[in-house]
Amino acid sequence: MSIRIGIYGYGNLGKGIENAVRQNPDMELAAVFTRRDPETLKIATAGVPVVKADKVSEYKDKIDVMILCGGSATDLPVQTPQLAQMFNVVDSFDTHAKIPEHYANVDAAAKKGSNTAMISVGWDPGMFSLNRLYAEAILPDGKDYTFWGKGISQGHSDAVRRIDGVKNAKQYTIPVESALEAVRSGACPELTTRQKHVRECFVVAQEGADKAKIEKEIKEMPNYFADYDTTVHFISEAELERDHSGIPHGGFVIRTGKTGAESENNYVIEYSLKLDSNPEFTASVIIAFARAVYRLNKENQFGCKTVFDIPPAYLSSKPYSQLLKALL
Repeated sequence: MSIRIGIYGYGNLGKGIENAVRQNPDMELAAVFTRRDPETLKIATAGVPVVKADKVSEYKDKIDVMILCGGSATDLPVQTPQLAQMFNVVDSFDTHAKIPEHYANVDAAAKKGSNTAMISVGWDPGMFSLNRLYAEAILPDGKDYTFWGKGISQGHSDAVRRIDGVKNAKQYTIPVESALEAVRSGACPELTTRQKHVRECFVVAQEGADKAKIEKEIKEMPNYFADYDTTVHFISEAELERDHSGIPHGGFVIRTGKTGAESENNYVIEYSLKLDSNPEFTASVIIAFARAVYRLNKENQFGCKTVFDIPPAYLSSKPYSQLLKALL
C-alpha cells in the first residue's frame, strides 16, 4: 500500500514535495490544500484534488502524512500544532532559536491526537543537524562550525516579503571566505555570528513604500538579520526575475577536534552540500522523513520527533536485508 501524502501549501516547497512523491514508488499524492481559490491552482499530478485549506479536516482518514509547506515566521507556529491534532505531519520549521518552543507545542498537540509529528526537517535544520551531532559525538574535544551559502534562503526571503511595503524579495546568505578557510586549516578560531556570514537582500518595494523604513526593519529583524552585516538593494520586478529567479543554496558543517593523551592528533570533519534548488532538495529530505513518520506511527510512537529520533533504516524504502548488503 502506498503512503498517502497531503501537501498543505503549494509554493516552491509544495511543488518540490509533489516532484519528490513522484520519485518514490511507495508514495502517492492524495490531496493539495491551499488558502487560494482551488480553481485557480493547477498542479502537475492528474486526478489529485486541490482543496480549500479550511476543508482539511474532511480528509482526516484519507491522508497518512501531511507535509506542511508554510513559512516559519508566522505559518508553521500555528499550523503545525493545529494539524498535528488531526494528522501525522512533517514541517520544515527553521527558526533555530524557537525550535524548543515549537517542539513543545507540537508534541502536546500530536499526543492529544495520537499522531506522530516531525518538525524542522530539511538540510539545516535537518541533515546538518545530524552531522553536527555525529561529529561532536566522535570528537568530543573539538569545535563546531556551520556555514551557509552562497545561496537563497527561503525562510529569510519569506520573512522579508512579509514586511509591509515589500512586493517581492530574495535574500542571499554568503559565507565570509576568510573565516571558512581559517576553520578548514584547523586553527579553531573563535568566530561571532557576524564574522561568519553576510546577508544580501534584493527587494522589490511596492509603489510609494517607505524604503528607508523597510531597510531598517530588515536590518533590525531579530533571529533573521539583526546579528549580521546586511546589505539591502532595491530593484525592479524585472531585475529580480532576470537576475535572481533561481533558488540555489548549500553550505558546510565542519568540526575540528583532537585526540591523544597530549591532544597531539588533529582532525577536520566536513560535510557539504551544493544545491541547484533549495526547495526541491528540502522536499526530498522531507519525503524520506515522512516515510519514517508513517512507520513510527504504525508502532504507536506518538508525539513530536526530530531528525535525532529517527533510525536511518526508517528513511529508506529498501528492505533492511538489502541495506545490509548494499550500503553497510
